[in-house]
Amino acid sequence: MSECGGRDGGSSSSDDAEDEAGGGGGPAGSGSLSTAPAEASSAGRFRRGLRDVSFMARRRPELLCGAVALGCALLLALKFTCSRAKDVIIPAKPPVSFFSLRSPVLDLFQGQLDYAEYIRRDSEVVLLFFYAPWCGQSIAARAEVEQVASQLSDQVLFVAINCWWNQGKCRKQKHFFYFPVIYLYHRSFGPIEYKGPMSAVYIEKFVRRVMKPLLYIPSQSELLDFLSNYEPGVLGYFEFSGSPQPPGYLTFFTSALHSLKKDYLGTVRFGVITNKHLAKLVSLVHSGSVYLHRHFNTSLVFPREVMNYTAENICKWALENRETLLRWLRPHGGKSLLLNNELKKGPALFLFIPFNPLAESHPLLDEITEVALEYNNCHGDQVVERLLQHLRRADGPMFESLALEAQAQLPEPPLITMSPCCNTVVLPQWHSISRTHNVCELCVNQTAGGVKPSSVSVPQCSFVEMAAALDSFYLKEQTFYHVASDSIECSNFLSSYSPFSYYTACCRTINRGVMGFIDSEQEVFETPAIAFSSLEKCEAESPSSIPHIEENGFPFPELDAESTNFTGLSCRTNKTLNIYLLDSNLFWLYAERLGAPHVTLVKEFAAIVDVKEESHYILDPKQALMKFTLESFIQNFSVLYSPLKRHLIGSASAQSPSPHLITEVTTDTFWEVVLQKQDVLLLYYAQWCGFCPSLNHVFIQLARLLPADTFTVARIDVTQNDLPWEFMVDRLPTVLFFPCNRKDLSVKYPEDLPITLPNLLKFILHHSNPNSSPQSLVKPKTEECVRSEAVLQQGHISHLEREIRKLRVELGALHRVQAQVEAQLASARRDEHQLLRQKQTLEQQHGQLRLHSDQLQALYQQKTIELEDVARKLQELADASENLLTENAWLKVLVATMERKLEEKEGAETLTPTKEAHTDHPEPAGAHRLPGGTAPTSNVSNMLASERNNENRTD
Repeated sequence: MSECGGRDGGSSSSDDAEDEAGGGGGPAGSGSLSTAPAEASSAGRFRRGLRDVSFMARRRPELLCGAVALGCALLLALKFTCSRAKDVIIPAKPPVSFFSLRSPVLDLFQGQLDYAEYIRRDSEVVLLFFYAPWCGQSIAARAEVEQVASQLSDQVLFVAINCWWNQGKCRKQKHFFYFPVIYLYHRSFGPIEYKGPMSAVYIEKFVRRVMKPLLYIPSQSELLDFLSNYEPGVLGYFEFSGSPQPPGYLTFFTSALHSLKKDYLGTVRFGVITNKHLAKLVSLVHSGSVYLHRHFNTSLVFPREVMNYTAENICKWALENRETLLRWLRPHGGKSLLLNNELKKGPALFLFIPFNPLAESHPLLDEITEVALEYNNCHGDQVVERLLQHLRRADGPMFESLALEAQAQLPEPPLITMSPCCNTVVLPQWHSISRTHNVCELCVNQTAGGVKPSSVSVPQCSFVEMAAALDSFYLKEQTFYHVASDSIECSNFLSSYSPFSYYTACCRTINRGVMGFIDSEQEVFETPAIAFSSLEKCEAESPSSIPHIEENGFPFPELDAESTNFTGLSCRTNKTLNIYLLDSNLFWLYAERLGAPHVTLVKEFAAIVDVKEESHYILDPKQALMKFTLESFIQNFSVLYSPLKRHLIGSASAQSPSPHLITEVTTDTFWEVVLQKQDVLLLYYAQWCGFCPSLNHVFIQLARLLPADTFTVARIDVTQNDLPWEFMVDRLPTVLFFPCNRKDLSVKYPEDLPITLPNLLKFILHHSNPNSSPQSLVKPKTEECVRSEAVLQQGHISHLEREIRKLRVELGALHRVQAQVEAQLASARRDEHQLLRQKQTLEQQHGQLRLHSDQLQALYQQKTIELEDVARKLQELADASENLLTENAWLKVLVATMERKLEEKEGAETLTPTKEAHTDHPEPAGAHRLPGGTAPTSNVSNMLASERNNENRTD
């Protein structure tokens, strides 16, 4: 050890000497050679650094060993980490069965697509249900598929395949973007994908269509049933007498399957005729001919001389030339442009009916088909008339029963006479005239001389005329303000929106008994939608008796159930309707958005949507959906001056921040608030309008200033409540003012004027001035009227002054409170600054304590490591000392043995002459000798025992 170290030290000292010599010679050399390059000095420094490192490695080799060990440890740690990173992803759990073991559906939950293809070849019709176990739609459709399988498992093979298991062949070969997916196979033809509703009845209907894509028609009655259906029909004529499969039959059969593959709704039906007499009825003579039936256009026969007779061509020809009478809509529930694209085609009639695809007959659907045939029968086609007769005869008893029920529900229409056009209305409670009169007689005055009192009691006009008269009359009320309750008041008024000249209204009061009878009748009031105009008084005598009360449930009194005016109506109007059907069992939510009631016993609803006019109309939910009411609804929409009222959608509940000051107006309460006997200021706002909430405090102050018994401040959310077109606005916020006695002179607040409290007061006082009233222009003011107006104005001025003084007192109190609040805020800010400083001090102390804690922790770890090293070294010393003691004992034994041997050898040499001299002396009898003549070594064992005792004491 000392030699290796001394040798190393000598060499290193010589190297240092050489370095010092070289270093000492450097400056001299540099002084002599001033042009030496800088690279030489850097290379020298690098060599000296390497020599220093090698010197340190030779001086302290444990540093080199530690560096090598540390590098190896880092490499091992890196390799271990990388190997562990590959196993971070937990392997997927093995799949389990998606269907129960008792289910009629064969569940291939490991994605065995090859086995599914194998068993499919042995079955005639197969349904493959591709699912993902985590998919909610797949879980919901599982019960529906099981229900269908329980009905058709003896005829159809149902197979479910897990197409999400990553080790299955289905996941590797099929790349579906959605689940579940249903494929159907008819022998070798397929797949036919089903995209309809995931409902058991719809799936079963589609499976049955795939099982039997052709409908066999053996008789004329079934032929008429086939042709009178609302869906397009394709007929094929084949003679089976010569062979079990005539030429072209398989091609026609495959074309029906192609139609189902391209149109999952199955809107085109395929039928087969085998009787040549039936075939002649549809112009089919030769076997293999194909006939496409169309109701209103010319029916077609497949042109075999122009197109090849293939399944694809027959299907393409039928889909391109078909005629759609009614169309089913089935929105899938996600983002779709289905309804938008259909509404762009024109006005649409949506009929929501409960539909069961598996039912053999649909009476309501047959009535709708009859309505559609009559509506589009523009030329009076004889074939269509024959089909209509067949529908009426087939459903005769049921139709008659429904007709009798309708007559029991609907009121009897009034008789038509040649008397002037008059009718009677009962005034609603919100109408201002109802305070003095409760019944008014409305007449259409088509002559310049007016209406004679003797002809007032007999109605004669149509619903269109009376609807216009009713709308106009509800808005012309100021004529009857000063009428006594026991008198009769008549008036002629002109409507600028009416196609007629003048209307006459005569109002009077009847007793409570008759009013109770009238109130029990059906409600007849419609929302007024006609603009305001001025009135003129006229005198008329009282009618002789209580006239007839018009009912709203029978829109066209002159329209009879058997009337032919409805036939071909689509060609006589520029508002032709496209008729669509929706299953109310699946899509009732759409009906509720259009205005259907949320709770109803029968889910039947009809609505007309006109996107171009931005309006829609609904059939009264109280009326039953049948042929009679549906024809009336369509005819009312088609006339020039439609009596239908645009359906207004309003919010069910209104929320107001201050309900006692500002009245929240909805669609239902609009007329009640606006037409009340006081000034009304109406604010139009919306939730998304950022400027509208900033005006709330202005209108609250205005409502506090003005008396509530003569002035109303209201607002309406136009995004939640529809209004008639004449009351809609094009910007928000907008303010409209309706004066008390002149509702027809509503005024809009100027757009360029800021909406402030003084400006609103000036606007209201200016437009509520009685001087601008039309009555003031007719009659000159008297001195008493002037004095009363001056007193009234003075009273208003004094009231405003008192309110202004109250406001000034409130402003002073607010200023004082503001000063107190500002002082408290300043004190709070000072406290906040102090707390922030204390927080910063505490954070600094906390940081120092944390630093001190980290230092103590590091020191503790260092001392722990040092103690562990000392303990390890002590353990090593103890082990070494134990080994040394053992070796020492054995060395002592060996030394003792060697000494004894030497002593014995010396003794033997000494005893040799003595033995020779004393050969005569015998040895003692008790003496024992070892073999070879050696003396016993008992003293050796004694010495060993003493040494062991010494070792034990040492331990």
